[in-house]
Amino acid sequence: MKRASLYSAARPRAASPAAARAGAASPEPAPATPPAARASRLKSFGSRHQRPLLLAAGALIAALLVALHAAMTPAPRRITQRDIDNAVRHSLETKPLPSRAAQAYEAVAPAIVRVQGVRKAEAVADAGPARAEGSTGSGVVVHESGVILTSLHVIEGTESIAVDFATGEHSEAEVIAVQPENDLAVLRARTLPDDLVPATLGAAADLKPGDDVIAVGFPFGIGPSVTSGVISGLDREYQAPDGGRSLSRLIQFDAAANPGSSGGPLVTAAGEVVGIVTGILNPSDQRVFAGIAFAVPIETAASAVGLPPF
Repeated sequence: MKRASLYSAARPRAASPAAARAGAASPEPAPATPPAARASRLKSFGSRHQRPLLLAAGALIAALLVALHAAMTPAPRRITQRDIDNAVRHSLETKPLPSRAAQAYEAVAPAIVRVQGVRKAEAVADAGPARAEGSTGSGVVVHESGVILTSLHVIEGTESIAVDFATGEHSEAEVIAVQPENDLAVLRARTLPDDLVPATLGAAADLKPGDDVIAVGFPFGIGPSVTSGVISGLDREYQAPDGGRSLSRLIQFDAAANPGSSGGPLVTAAGEVVGIVTGILNPSDQRVFAGIAFAVPIETAASAVGLPPF
């Protein structure tokens, strides 16, 4: 019987020339880097560049926070005048703001004066000596030296003139200039309050029909009284009911005026004097207000004082 060959160790068979040539042409693959080695390298890189990496991370987080805040913040709303008024009203504990007329009066009030003229009535036969009679009108201080504008017919024919200031002080006054063609008189008080405040003069040339105005004076001797209205017209003409002087280039307004209002200022909503009240028109010939009053423009009145034009 033929017995099988037994080998104690296997020997590699010699590679064929072709296989040797193929093995020489294909290099063996590089061994893979173990995970532990990669972690070690990353750790080493991080330790060498720790500060720059922290700065970059902080900058990135800050940029992200800014972008998030901008995205979540609503666009600012435009602030309007109503918002301002509401804020002021709220700061005053919801107390209503003063009206425009009240603000205008507050601005001109320190300059308002009562003008009182004293004239003597003619003696009547068998009636004894003549009695002293008075007239009351209004005026406005236009210069700190005590210069006052009023209407000529308020002091015309008087023997003495006195003025009462807003402070309550009383003073004699003298006439320093008149303009009969404009029914204007310029007075100067002989004694003045320590804190006399003249009015601020505006420009009547800037007025337009419909503009808000107030008239301040002593109608029927009561006052100072404030009435409000609007400019009704410009460049008006007026003749006194008794056939007296005719006036032109006047301001027409509808704020109430009555006897005693003459000589007082016509004031804009900004508190500026733009005219001197001179007369009223009543078709019934009654000396009471019927809705039409007139004022001499302040440019004309200022020329009587010698003030420069506006």
